[in-house]
Amino acid sequence: MKKPITQTYNDGVIAIYSVGNIALPGDRPKDGLLLKFENPIPYEERTVGVTRFVLNMQVQSTIEKLLRIPYVKGISRDDVVVPIDGEQYKIKQVQIIKDVEPKSLDLSLERVANRYEFG
Repeated sequence: MKKPITQTYNDGVIAIYSVGNIALPGDRPKDGLLLKFENPIPYEERTVGVTRFVLNMQVQSTIEKLLRIPYVKGISRDDVVVPIDGEQYKIKQVQIIKDVEPKSLDLSLERVANRYEFG
């Protein structure tokens, strides 16, 4: 049996947010970022391959970053990731990676055109 590759997450940390109503009670609803996980999540930046890039261009989507993080339940498409560069990225795809130790997730990210406010 092939020994799994040991995965490191040395490139920084991310915060993951859901998009929801951040308006005060009684105010008009306003979409903004709501923190999903208390602790920051470490990541490793991966190369966005040509195939992934071209396939996403065909559906008018541009994958700008590919981050590998430890496996965490509750992350979904359309959540927003903020890495150490401070930019906001929408998660376009979540893939479970089983052939590494510990089990990991690859997040394909597209830059958010209109930045959200934090709730």
